[in-house]
Amino acid sequence: MLRTTTCGALTLQNLGENVTLCGWMQNSRDLGGMTFIDIRDRYGITQLVFNMNDNADLCEGARSLGREFVIKVSGVVVERSNKNKEIPTGEIEIKVTALEVLNAAKLPPFLIEDKTDGGDDLRMKYRYLDLRRNPIRNNMILRHRMAQSVRRYLDGLDFIEVETPVLIKSTPEGARDFVVPSRMNGGEFYALPQSPQTFKQLLMVSGFDRYFQIVKCFRDEDLRADRQPEFTQIDCEMSFIEQEDILNTFEGLIRTLFKEVRDYDLPEVPRMQYADAMRWYGSDKPDTRFDMKFIEMNEVVKGKDFPVFDNAELVIAINAKGCAHYTRKQLDELTDFIKRPQIGATGLIYLRHNEDGSLKSSVDKFYNEEELKKWAETCKTEPGDLVLVMAGGTDKVRKQLSELRLEMGTRLGLRSKDVFAALWVLDFPLLEWDEETERYHAMHHPFTSPKPEDIGMLDTNPGEVRANAYDMVVNGTEIGGGSIRIHDRALQALMFKHLGFSTEEAQKQFGFLMDAFEFGAPPHGGIAFGFDRLCSIFAGLDSIRDVIAFPKNNSGRDVMIDSPSTIDEKQLKELKIRTEP
Repeated sequence: MLRTTTCGALTLQNLGENVTLCGWMQNSRDLGGMTFIDIRDRYGITQLVFNMNDNADLCEGARSLGREFVIKVSGVVVERSNKNKEIPTGEIEIKVTALEVLNAAKLPPFLIEDKTDGGDDLRMKYRYLDLRRNPIRNNMILRHRMAQSVRRYLDGLDFIEVETPVLIKSTPEGARDFVVPSRMNGGEFYALPQSPQTFKQLLMVSGFDRYFQIVKCFRDEDLRADRQPEFTQIDCEMSFIEQEDILNTFEGLIRTLFKEVRDYDLPEVPRMQYADAMRWYGSDKPDTRFDMKFIEMNEVVKGKDFPVFDNAELVIAINAKGCAHYTRKQLDELTDFIKRPQIGATGLIYLRHNEDGSLKSSVDKFYNEEELKKWAETCKTEPGDLVLVMAGGTDKVRKQLSELRLEMGTRLGLRSKDVFAALWVLDFPLLEWDEETERYHAMHHPFTSPKPEDIGMLDTNPGEVRANAYDMVVNGTEIGGGSIRIHDRALQALMFKHLGFSTEEAQKQFGFLMDAFEFGAPPHGGIAFGFDRLCSIFAGLDSIRDVIAFPKNNSGRDVMIDSPSTIDEKQLKELKIRTEP
C-alpha cells in the first residue's frame, strides 16, 4: 500500500507515530513561516503542517500545490494547538517530512466541498468530481449499507438471489419499452426489462419457493425528480403464501432497514383500503405524517342557491388547524397555487373560525351564521381554525384537494424529513378504464390476481373488481408494490380477454407463461421496492439522482459521457436499421 493509514483514522492515540497518507489537497493556508494543508480521502480530512524553518524546500513545494492535486505525504503525528472538534482528526496534525505529487490537477469547475458553488448541470457534467463531495459520497455509502441489510435479511429467511435476463421480449402492457436491435436476427428486437415479473413467476413454477434480486429495470418514460430511465428494484417473490404472509415478511424488511441504517424504530405499519385512501386523502399514496383528512360537505352546503356547490358532484374540505389568522394575501397565494395548470382548480372557498368564536366565510352572502355553524360542526373546528373548501367532479376535486393538503402540511411544518410514517394501501381496483383506447388496462399488471370473491364480476362489472394487490407508502411516496399472482391458465386467459387481447395475441406475447402454468404452478405472490426512492427517503432527499452514482438528466441524457449519441453507418447497416432525417 502507498499509505499506512487513511485521512480519517488518526487521533491523539497515534501521537509520535510515523505515518504515510495519500489523498487530494482540499485547501491550503499560508501563514508566512508555516503552511497548513488539508488532505482528503474517502474516510476524512487530516491537517498537514509544513514549517519553513525546518525545511524551506518542502514548504515551498507545499505552497505550489493546487486544489485537487493527488499527493502522498509522510510525517509524524503531533498534537494540534488549535483543535477542531468538528472532525474526528481535529486534535492532531501531521508534521510533514516528505511530500510527493502523485498527479497534478486542473482547477476544478466548482468547489469540491459540502456546500458547493456548482449548479445541477455542471455537477452532472463532472459527476466524477461531484462524487468526491461528502454529501454525495455519503449517499453512496448509505445505499451500500441498505443493499447489504436487504441481503442479510432476505438470506436469513431462505430467499435465493437469482439473476434474470436483461435482453427479453417486448410486451405491450405497462410503460414504453427500451428496445435493442438484434444483429443476428435482422429486423427483430430485444427489450430491456421494465421488471423481472414473468421470470420471477417462472422461478416459482420452477420450485425456487423464495426469490429476490436487487435488479436494474428500464422504462422509457417522461422523467421527473423521482424517476430515471434506468432504476433499481428490490424484487421478491414467494410461493405457497397468502397476502398476509407478504405483508408481514416485507414489513419486517422495511422496519429492519430503518433500524439498521437510520437507527429509527418504525412502528407497526397500519393498513388502509384504497377506497378509504382516496376518500380521506384523494391519493393512493397519502402522506400520513399529519392528519388533515378530507371532510365531505355535500349534506351541509347544497341547496342554498350557490351554483358552485349545487352543481358539484362532491364538495370536500380540510381543517387547517390554527390558520384562521391567514391574511387575504396568504389566501390568495393558496388560490393561485390550486389554479396552477398542474392542478387545474377554478377557485377556493374558506371558513374562518376566529379566536373570538365568530365565523367568517368567503361565501357569507349565500350562508347565514346558523348554516356556517353546521360547516364548523361538520369540520370539528375550534377557535383559530381555517376550513378550506373545494368542489367539482369526485375524482378531479379529490386530486386537487390532495395537492392543497400537502401544501398546507409543508407550510405548517408537518412534513419533517426526520419523521417517517409508513402505510400499507390494500385492495386496489384490478382494472382501470382508458378513455383514449376505450378499453380496460391493468392498474398494476396483467398477472395480478383478482380478489376471489370478485371474480364473478369480471364479466358483469369489471370496473368494480378488486385486485389482490398492495402498496407500501412512506411519507407520501410509493416505495413498493405487489400482488398475489394468477397461477391458473384459465383465469389468466380470462384476464387477458378483459384487457382486450385476442387468444392469438395472448399466446404470442405470454404463451410461455401460460404454458408453464399447465405444468404445476404453485400459488405465489411478491413485491418490488423502488430501491432508489427508498434510498432517497433515508437520505432525506427529494430527488433520486443523488443516490445514483451516474444519473441521467430530465431529458434522459448522461451529459458526462454525452449519451445517447448517434452510431456510425456501418453499425446501422449491420443492424439493418435505417434512420429518418
